[in-house]
Amino acid sequence: MFKNYFKIALRNIVRHKIYSSLNIAGLAIGMACCILILLWVQHELSYDRFHANANQLYRLTANAGDFKAAVSPAGMGEGLQSQLPEIRAVVRLSKPFSGLFEAGAGRKFEEKNVFFADSNFLQEFSFPFLQGNAATALQRPNGIVITETLARKYFGQEEAMGKTIRLNNHDPFMVTGILANIPSNSHLQFDILLPMSFLAKTDEDLKRKRWGSFNFYTYLRLDKKTTTASLPGLTAKIQAIWHKSQGKEAKIDFHLQALTDIHLHSDMQIDVPGHGNMQYVRIFFLAAIFIIAVACINFMNLATARSANRAKEVGLRKVVGAARYQLVLQFLGESILLSFFSLCVAILIVWIALPGFNGLADKNLSLHLLEGKPIAGLLAIALLTGLVAGSYPALLLSGFAPVKVLKGKLRLGKGNLLFRNGLVVTQFVVAIVLLVGTAFVYRQLQFIKNKNLGFDKSNLLYIPMNGEIWSKQKALKSTLQQSPLTSDFSVISELPTALTSGTIDVTWEGKDPKSQVVIPSMDVDENFIDLFKMKMVAGRHFTTTFNGDSSNYVINETAMRLMNLNAGNAVGKPLSFGDRKGMIIGVVKDFNYKPLQYAIEPLVLRLNRWGGIVMVRTAPGNTEATIKALDKVYTSLNPAYPFSYTFLDKDLDNLYHSEQKMGSIFNLFAILAIFISCLGLYGLSAFMAEQRTKEIGVRKVLGASVTGIVYLLSTSFTKLILIAIAIAIPLSWYGIHQWLEGFAYHIPVNWIVFVVASLVVLVIAWLTVSYESVKAAITRPVVSLKSE
Repeated sequence: MFKNYFKIALRNIVRHKIYSSLNIAGLAIGMACCILILLWVQHELSYDRFHANANQLYRLTANAGDFKAAVSPAGMGEGLQSQLPEIRAVVRLSKPFSGLFEAGAGRKFEEKNVFFADSNFLQEFSFPFLQGNAATALQRPNGIVITETLARKYFGQEEAMGKTIRLNNHDPFMVTGILANIPSNSHLQFDILLPMSFLAKTDEDLKRKRWGSFNFYTYLRLDKKTTTASLPGLTAKIQAIWHKSQGKEAKIDFHLQALTDIHLHSDMQIDVPGHGNMQYVRIFFLAAIFIIAVACINFMNLATARSANRAKEVGLRKVVGAARYQLVLQFLGESILLSFFSLCVAILIVWIALPGFNGLADKNLSLHLLEGKPIAGLLAIALLTGLVAGSYPALLLSGFAPVKVLKGKLRLGKGNLLFRNGLVVTQFVVAIVLLVGTAFVYRQLQFIKNKNLGFDKSNLLYIPMNGEIWSKQKALKSTLQQSPLTSDFSVISELPTALTSGTIDVTWEGKDPKSQVVIPSMDVDENFIDLFKMKMVAGRHFTTTFNGDSSNYVINETAMRLMNLNAGNAVGKPLSFGDRKGMIIGVVKDFNYKPLQYAIEPLVLRLNRWGGIVMVRTAPGNTEATIKALDKVYTSLNPAYPFSYTFLDKDLDNLYHSEQKMGSIFNLFAILAIFISCLGLYGLSAFMAEQRTKEIGVRKVLGASVTGIVYLLSTSFTKLILIAIAIAIPLSWYGIHQWLEGFAYHIPVNWIVFVVASLVVLVIAWLTVSYESVKAAITRPVVSLKSE
């Protein structure tokens, strides 16, 4: 029996090539989209789960009010371990930094993914070791652990173990370990690890094991008996120890963040870069379900459109004794067979599209067809798709009454019509939601790109002050001032794009002693305001004519409001920043110095006397000449270091990298969802035209025009699309509203976008339907009525 069903299914597929091609194309595209999205989702959910201690490792985080930080004090982890038996191990990492590394002549590179780490880091985290001993690699103060790629970069085919790499032309380190390249699903991405014991030689926080400065990432391995339910109790103990150690009521709350939650559930500041977003994972997972559902609906509609051609076959089978369940099995078998054919095509599409999708998503995803789980997953998708897609056609076709079918009186009930219409509405609800989402993501990204941040970001480039530049700042400034190409410059401590420094140790007149607001700060020179083209609301900026400015401050408008001041009385007020007492000399207009997900916070500007970053504004049309001039200056003053520069607007774009990638992926799948929906609509229009062939012939005999018949056949579809629009608009509005709430500054939810998206879908639907409608309308009546 099953062999017979298989033969019949193959014959039907081969006999109706166009119909089969449409079915396979729709299902294959839907499956390919689903596979790509699920690969991405699986990768996002797999972060840090490869570590042997993944379920026991937690990161110690802190927040003061609304300011949430991923860092903690240098001495706190060790202090907690000595008092809490639940803590089995403590590992600290420095914030990532960049440095110049050299391994012989011509092998000198600037590396940006570098950490200082405790000696037990490689024992608690299961990064794969290629050479060396994980237990001892970081114990030597002059040891260095590098990745496989970096070993080839610096030493080629030579043996790297035991070789020397020099940091910043000064400190020699011996290679004590080589790691495999860091897995892409690790929230910690690095190329070099240096011993924390080396940093402890100069870092006062490490030397004195301070609990005050928050500059390190601290990971705690908890006892295996510690459960999720017991974490609040442990956190309370940590909080109590903190308050006791400070000797005063310090309003800083500590939390334990599971290692496996860091990538998708971390909305903290001063964090390692590259985190994902759980909201996006949910969105794309739903998109995968919706797209495969749209493909299944497309299959159902196309199968329904061909139902009349299979009616007599069903009637004859029933007459000769076929039971309904046998017919259901036959049609389900056909749909599953088509589904497996579609899976083969989908795998080919994924194989071809995966490199491009990886570039679009900035991932390194792969499909392992030779492994058991991926194969089982793909077969499960094909089987489930075949069952879901074929269920309705199988039940519909197997339910035909033999007498009516063989008499040519086949009529489908209103329930079937309502169900099919519901499927079409569902398809276009999904398509409209995806299209509206794409439009709003694009508009928000454009808003971010064009928003006035409070300073002019155009034509700004910067170079870090490395090596000998630190001791030659006067010569550097003098040389830059002499050339009109480089004279518009400023030396600042941090970039005004993502400040990480902040303190609660700021006092002013009338401050509530219980208030502990984290206030970021920047060290800037006298050229800062002019270079960035900012505006002063009151007072003045730092200037070389006042020697006392080293103890004065400039604050922003938000800080002024926090201090209950106004532009008329802020200047001249005393302000203490840490141990340094001074006076407010000016108020600068608010500007965004963090990503737009964050509202503007209070800010204190201090006079820079130590260095940091040289920011230069190039004149329009002279960018290349300015870069060459900077290269010449840098090389003459700092010959041991390679010249490097970065544009500020590039850094700003990188702040919204994940949103840009999400927008691109969303756009791709929205287009594919609309395409698949149109295939289903085409199937339904073909079905309707087939059902009304004789009616159209009679109407033409009575004088109906082609335009009138096309309008008649298109009206019902237009109603379906309008219903879909009415359902999709509130759904998409809710989703977009939730997404935009993640930004402190965002576009309004403009109804024009909903209208345009709806019109686009409506026009595409009309064009899809018009082909079959026009085809039916221009058919000669003699052909339509010949059986009469």
